[in-house]
Amino acid sequence: MTKKIKLSELGSLFGDLDVKALEGVKIEGDVELDLGQVGLNPQMAYALGHETTQIALHLMNISRILGYPVDRMPGSSTTATAPKRLSRLIDSKFSVGRIEEWKNPIQEVVLGATSSDGGTRKSTITLGGENALPYYFDSPMPHRNHITMDVFDMPISMAKAVKSNYEDVMESPAEWAKKVVRDFGADMVTIHLISTDPNIKDTSPAEAAKTVEEVLQAVDVPIVIGGSGNPEKDPEVLEKAAEVAEGERCLLASASLNLDYARIAEAAKKYNHVVLSWTQLEINAQKELNRKLMKQCGVARENIVMDPTTAALGYGLDYAYTNMERIRLAGLSGDQELNFPMSSGTTNAWGARESWMVSSPLKEDSDWGPREYRGPIWEIVTGLTLSLAGNDLFMMMHPTAVQVLKEITRTLYGSKENEHVDISNWVSAVV
Repeated sequence: MTKKIKLSELGSLFGDLDVKALEGVKIEGDVELDLGQVGLNPQMAYALGHETTQIALHLMNISRILGYPVDRMPGSSTTATAPKRLSRLIDSKFSVGRIEEWKNPIQEVVLGATSSDGGTRKSTITLGGENALPYYFDSPMPHRNHITMDVFDMPISMAKAVKSNYEDVMESPAEWAKKVVRDFGADMVTIHLISTDPNIKDTSPAEAAKTVEEVLQAVDVPIVIGGSGNPEKDPEVLEKAAEVAEGERCLLASASLNLDYARIAEAAKKYNHVVLSWTQLEINAQKELNRKLMKQCGVARENIVMDPTTAALGYGLDYAYTNMERIRLAGLSGDQELNFPMSSGTTNAWGARESWMVSSPLKEDSDWGPREYRGPIWEIVTGLTLSLAGNDLFMMMHPTAVQVLKEITRTLYGSKENEHVDISNWVSAVV
């Protein structure tokens, strides 16, 4: 006969006996939980049920790992117990909204002229045409950034890291021009006629013009013609240079408020060239000069490129960037006196002492590292930063800086496919 008793009644079977332990006794039966009297509210009951289910699922997964055929048990549900695995991410779309204030495209300017246009250049370069800041997805740049490399009409003092690349051609501007195009991939050449400065050699405008002719014959890319920076001499020099380069659509560098800009503007109109409108980091001065070139001198919009001045990395890059960005945003927003392509004297980076000095003049300063690397990096960072502000044309010197900046800007522009980089070993990767 089987009798059911409660566990609490087990002690009464032994009467007054002092039982401290049971040996050889097996107690069999079911454990029943009577929840009817504990007063569980629905929320508590639901929560307890959820936790119990989670415990059961975990136990079944452990059994499955141990090889027990849980899925074939009567009443089991594969859908409920099988672990879910992520097969793909949720589809997502990315878009860049059009800036409503940007309604005015940047003026397009063509540099260089082929035989069909009355010149002798193999190809031309177009600057400007943007409808947004650089590399925006919603308004692709119509033309990539370009680089013109510096050539001088006489040997000059320069940083050792730069000079070592040109020591074999510094006596010949024509050979110098050939080298930067052939060996270093320059899109354009800038010939600086610095020997015309009365304080240097005071070379005559006629002699300087011969140098320009030699450079035009040596290369077939568009060129920039720069003076010495002397406000009294430059207008005459650029007039004569413009005459011998008639029809080539060179960039005359430059017209500024502190010289007779009207003479340079007139030479550009007469001989079919483009004027570089140069000011010193002042947006209102840039507006004033552009306005005077157009309204006072009659220079067509398609014949103006701006140079707001480059303060390089190390002594004011943030100010140069801000100035260029403000100019570009104003142009895109409708300012007809500022919506022109921009040029940067990126070689100004070599004016910062950190780019060319062997080490810091301060004894307590940290090690600056080798200047052979430091100098080109200074020029690269200067150019790349200003490219993000909207700069279209870079005047540069160091071949490595040119190569790196061209690689980055072409990749951002989309004309060069970026190489795949394996980042799986990013912790110990050597760059």
